[in-house]
Amino acid sequence: MREKQAFNNAKWIIACKIAQSILQLIIGMICARYLGPSNYGLINYAASIVAFVMPLMKLGLDSTLVSELVENPHKEGEVMGTSLLMNTISSLLCIGGVTAFASIANFGETETIIVCILYSTSLFFGALEMMQYWFQYKLISKYSSIVMLISYVVVSAYKIFLLVTAKSVYWFALSNSLDFCVIGVSLIAIYLKKGDQRLSFSWSRGKKMLSRSRYYILASLIIVVIQNTDHVMLTNMIGKAENGIYSAAITSATVAQFVYMAIIDSYRPLILENKKNDQKAYETDLSRLYCVISYMALAQGIVFTLFAPFIIGLLYGSEYAGAVHVLQILVWYIAFAIMGTVRNIWLLAEKKEKYLWRINLFGALMNIALNAFMIPLWGACGAAFASFLTQFFANFILGFILKPIRENNKLILRGLNPKFLITESGKILKILRKKS
Repeated sequence: MREKQAFNNAKWIIACKIAQSILQLIIGMICARYLGPSNYGLINYAASIVAFVMPLMKLGLDSTLVSELVENPHKEGEVMGTSLLMNTISSLLCIGGVTAFASIANFGETETIIVCILYSTSLFFGALEMMQYWFQYKLISKYSSIVMLISYVVVSAYKIFLLVTAKSVYWFALSNSLDFCVIGVSLIAIYLKKGDQRLSFSWSRGKKMLSRSRYYILASLIIVVIQNTDHVMLTNMIGKAENGIYSAAITSATVAQFVYMAIIDSYRPLILENKKNDQKAYETDLSRLYCVISYMALAQGIVFTLFAPFIIGLLYGSEYAGAVHVLQILVWYIAFAIMGTVRNIWLLAEKKEKYLWRINLFGALMNIALNAFMIPLWGACGAAFASFLTQFFANFILGFILKPIRENNKLILRGLNPKFLITESGKILKILRKKS
């Protein structure tokens, strides 16, 4: 019964994520056309700065809250209340940090500073969104998923209103805050109605939670560095318009990312279950998953490389013509980025999570160094090539260098073998149909 409930819970999450991704792409495309490369780049610059402090705001609790609730089922009101207060306090400190950084890094650029401050208000409402982990714990994510989908509709309507009334970039900077506000307030309202315990705060509970969650803060920070360094460095080294071009390309390249994640989510339970019961089936399923995502990414790479001018023209228009070559580079990093997500399942199954921070740290340092060298030479194309090389080395080559994770790379090579694709294609389709 519990397994069926968990699967139904996952279906709600995946279905709403797909709907949100499609809606986000359409509205994002329209807004990018309206704002133009410069203002679109400015919004993405502010988003990247806020992303840097997001792990600090969350205090690593996003990785441990469900576990805390599982271990303390009779204290869920205390756990959630303590988390919400701690995250709210940290969000206010982080807003101050974003304001200080923007004021120093963009001294004299009033518009940039104001946009960063307005965008950072989403951190406060993002703290309220932590309530979603209670819904995950209760396996009733249909409520949180529906709320998130509704919030996307509300924010989309808000952005359409801004477009129709020709509002300035400042109004668009606030849209992310509206999104988190609708989600956070709604989830808390549902909890107050359906939850059995009142929200409360405990200093001792907070200390225990932080002693456990603090290890996840650094790991999350490193991932954020890898994902957002290029946006920040592009803006400060070349300009907002160049970051706008780059942002359009990366949005296009990752347009199908939710499909990869849905497939991975379908395989994950099977892989972890087989690890306990059947080592051979476990390894075969991992190779099958690597096979699926690798050949899908190969097909996407070929299509996007050939039709990049058409894709950028259709989605963003002639103002973003410079994104064509950027997209033709960026699309090839997808395979290795998703490969890293599958590798993390292997690390979890093998209880080798301690190696994850080393891999991420290597990727972060490499990404910064490559961007510093390539952006001045080739602008957005340089940032794209830096991202590709980072993902390639961190999620593939490094697997051959670090002895403890070489076994995983053997599974990757097995999945990349065309003979494996031919012999296993029927079983792969059967698994996906069974899980869909």
